[in-house]
Amino acid sequence: MKLVTFTHGGSTRTGVVDGDEVVDLAGSGAPNEMIALLEAGDSALEAARGAVAGGGTRYALSDVTLESPILRPPKILAIGVNYADHIAEAAESGMKVPEFPVLFNKQSTSAHPPFAPFHMPRASSALDYEGELGVVIGKPCRHVPKERAHEVIAGYTIVNDATVRDWQLRTPTMTIGKSFDTHCPMGPWIVTPDEFGDPHTHDLKTWVNGELRQNSNTKHLVFDCFDIIEHLSTAFTLEVGDVIPTGTPGGVGIAMKPPQLLKVGDVVKIAIDGIGEIENGVIDEPADTVRIG
Repeated sequence: MKLVTFTHGGSTRTGVVDGDEVVDLAGSGAPNEMIALLEAGDSALEAARGAVAGGGTRYALSDVTLESPILRPPKILAIGVNYADHIAEAAESGMKVPEFPVLFNKQSTSAHPPFAPFHMPRASSALDYEGELGVVIGKPCRHVPKERAHEVIAGYTIVNDATVRDWQLRTPTMTIGKSFDTHCPMGPWIVTPDEFGDPHTHDLKTWVNGELRQNSNTKHLVFDCFDIIEHLSTAFTLEVGDVIPTGTPGGVGIAMKPPQLLKVGDVVKIAIDGIGEIENGVIDEPADTVRIG
């Protein structure tokens, strides 16, 4: 199934995408908020399947607004330096294949819808894109062995790990340069594992203004999705709704010669076969983002 968070008629709720329609889960017995739906487990997923098969209210995809599948993830746990070609393109900076997964946080306020424009921050113009496969956690878990990691995955989504490069490099940790508001577009939905299949066999592509910049496959992950879950859950509890962007392949703007960072007006499209695509334009950070109290 493709589980989606959408807005229609001023109300935001959960649904299932079926072809070019969204089946509304209101009244199906499934919760109308995504984390609650995932927490409800198999019974909620069966209710969702029943809504698709049993005549739940349908809307054309073109008539709804797709939101970030998880509106406010408990944690966004991103993995860096996780594709061999990305490591190779950054070799001159001393980047090497890591011994262990490289982890950084993107703040939960960076979560952003799959088709809404994201911001060129007023603090910097060094904005870059990173197309990634995102893993969504479906069960609270700790100390998960690799061979059981598939049991705690609710599904998979697309993430743009947008990065403010100069802020990323200001400190030894990458968190602040990865965490600007709007800098984690994701979606357009969560594809459940039964539909997505082996997560390590999928093409990943990124275009900027129609130019193909990234063209890889998840089989090239240095640490695969199950390695990552085993590693992270050794240290801390993974919660329902946590999102794990698994790393980006080669082709990022900063590594091009000369560098091709994003500009206002650019459009970034990321596609992963078996999921779909997200597409986000770049706009100036609006004046109304200034808030005190």
